[in-house]
Parts: sequence; structure tokens; C-alpha cells
Amino acid sequence: MPFKSQAQRRKFAQLLVEGKISNETFEEWNRETGGAKLPERVAPKVKSSRPKSSTKRTASKTTRKRKRSAASR
Repeated sequence: MPFKSQAQRRKFAQLLVEGKISNETFEEWNRETGGAKLPERVAPKVKSSRPKSSTKRTASKTTRKRKRSAASR
């Protein structure tokens, strides 16, 4: 899996120095990244505040008014 940012590459280098990952793992990730220009940091994805879809739809105000006036006649 390639690195996504320079910060991630530095973190893996630190883990390599501390002996928490193997040299093979670091080299594999480095090889897969290649010579790509990486951003300093990757921003997290923003979740939308809207619901994805609503299965229950409500009638508009004008439709509700028509139904009430037709029922009261």
C-alpha cells in the first residue's frame, strides 16, 4: 500500500527506527509509492449532514391544503 502523505512516510520511518516495523515493510510501501509528489498531510473526508435518502416523503403544504378543503366540503 503506498504512502498517502509525507507525514505518513515520516511516521513509518520513525517506527522503523524504533524497530516496530520491519525494513521490508517500509521498503515495500516506499517502492509502491514510487517518485510521486505527496502532500504534507491528507485532510479527513467531510461527512455530509444531510441524510442520504428518505424513504418516507411528506406532501407539500399546498397538497395538504387541497386535501383538507376537499374533505370539508
